[in-house]
Amino acid sequence: MASAGDTTRSATTQTGSLIVVCPACATANRVPRAKLAAQSAGSGKCGKCAQPLFRHEPIVLTGANFDRHATTSDIPLLVDFWAGWCGPCRQMAPAFAAAARQLEPHLRLGKLDTEAESAIAARFAIRSIPTMILLRKGREIARTAGAMPAGAIVSWAQKAAAQAAA
Repeated sequence: MASAGDTTRSATTQTGSLIVVCPACATANRVPRAKLAAQSAGSGKCGKCAQPLFRHEPIVLTGANFDRHATTSDIPLLVDFWAGWCGPCRQMAPAFAAAARQLEPHLRLGKLDTEAESAIAARFAIRSIPTMILLRKGREIARTAGAMPAGAIVSWAQKAAAQAAA
């Protein structure tokens, strides 16, 4: 017997649409797969707040919106666990932002301040920063630690997402 989540998942797959969580208000929006490229071009707006569904920049993840983005969205979430006092984290920030411009709409990128959100950092057993974790439907599918340039972030994320989808 299928659970409600299974029913929603199969209905989403059958209709050819994806659930995309709004970066501004965290509302789940149903987006046809065929229109995902148009969404990334800025034409797609949230049904609740009318903000763009893709901004081509990392979103700020907090205790209030983390689970919504990590578990509800059909788009994998790449999280940069960082802290303001961390030199390598600050050094990698522009590269992570550049990677967001290249990876959206196929991946959502978000930054989580481990100092402000220590409970989430503990939940993912973050021992060193920067650490990047790729999540799909709330499950960790890949992890790497250390600062990287934008090209390496893009390459690693695309490879990890492809391996997880296979």
